[in-house]
Amino acid sequence: MALNEALLLEFDREMANTRKILERVPDDKLGWKPHEKSMTVRQLALHLALFPNWATETFEKESIDIAPPGAAPYQPPVVNSRKEILDIFDRDLPKARAALAKASDADLSKMWTLLREGKTIFSLPRTGVLRGMVMNHMIHHRAQLGVYLRLNNLPLPATYGPSADEGIF
Repeated sequence: MALNEALLLEFDREMANTRKILERVPDDKLGWKPHEKSMTVRQLALHLALFPNWATETFEKESIDIAPPGAAPYQPPVVNSRKEILDIFDRDLPKARAALAKASDADLSKMWTLLREGKTIFSLPRTGVLRGMVMNHMIHHRAQLGVYLRLNNLPLPATYGPSADEGIF
């Protein structure tokens, strides 16, 4: 089995689980955060919605500088509703999946670098970026969003099995 075929199984499952939790984000809680140092629901949900784009850029580029020297740093889009967050996720997901589906083992082995102000934050093979910095990072923030929803007494979707809100076997 080619690397991309193996990764697609995980990719599809994790993206579907991410969409399920983004569907639960309430518009009236977008500004809520559990602590002054925490992201708001809006920031966290948008961060999750942007992971498919990061996956696509991992295949289309050899590096990204999030604050290039002499240029403005990256600024995420402004969103004001769950629908806008889901629209971003849904727009970018097919492109990310298509990029992974056509990636060869050689493509997946190529190094990719994240920079800030021209300085390397990390360099990894694309497989490492996809698994560690896209999917695992997304799973981490998805769990955070789950806690945010729980703290607001909102139901959680099933992900790796039934949730307490959707019953058990």
